[in-house]
Amino acid sequence: QVQLVESGGGLVQYGGSLRLSCAASGRTFSSYTMAWFRQAPGKEREFVVGINRNGITNYADSVKGRFTGSRDNAKNMVYLQMNSLKPEDTAVYYCAARRFGSTGLPDYWGQGTQVTVSS
Repeated sequence: QVQLVESGGGLVQYGGSLRLSCAASGRTFSSYTMAWFRQAPGKEREFVVGINRNGITNYADSVKGRFTGSRDNAKNMVYLQMNSLKPEDTAVYYCAARRFGSTGLPDYWGQGTQVTVSS
């Protein structure tokens, strides 16, 4: 079982930056594939970035070059650095974890943190 707690959301102006953090519980954190998802009002939840056990990342096209996902296995932390923010990035951002060997959607989700980008 993994518990995930996000922080760092808030209100930012167009072109600004925010850094989201996700604190994970559990002794096997380093074995999980981590990810960030987001959900805007009236839209489906969408993938933002995946971070595998070794820190290798893959990004949604909409955030490539602007967002950077990372993890610190020693601290059980996951991060999302968001630069050049746009109003369309406004959403609730969720940290998620998938067990080693599992496929498909993540097995665990955080409660989410709101990011609002004003134009």
